Amino acid sequence: MNLISNTAVGNRRGFTLIELMVVIVILGILAGLIVPRIMSRPEQAKRLKARMQIESIATALKLYKLDNGSYPTTEQGLQALVEQPSSGTVPKNWRKGGYLEKGRVPKDPWDNDFIYLCPGIHDDFDLISYGADGSSGGEEKNADINSWETDS
Repeated sequence: MNLISNTAVGNRRGFTLIELMVVIVILGILAGLIVPRIMSRPEQAKRLKARMQIESIATALKLYKLDNGSYPTTEQGLQALVEQPSSGTVPKNWRKGGYLEKGRVPKDPWDNDFIYLCPGIHDDFDLISYGADGSSGGEEKNADINSWETDS
């Protein structure tokens, strides 16, 4: 029995240089095929995040309206969701702690402020992220993301 154990141990060997090179080549080929697909996704993820943020802010605005009877004005802005407005129509039933998590108005994924209009041009209110370029209009990654074009 001792002879069998020693023989099994003696037959073990590491990978040869050829085997390692084959594995490295295969990994290189896979990386060459997969990396370009992954690299195009960050912009798509940012656009999806902006849509989700717009939907979240829209929900907070609707809760604000339920409590206070109207949406914050354009002048009061989205800051009315985290701090009780002291100008314009002062809300009487403003929720202590505000309407947004973390007690702050989020910036879009490109670190720009969301544009808020109330009354909106397309709806009761409009929320807009200007995309990667931070200015109105644009195509592809620079295209605006608008509340009236989201699923909610």
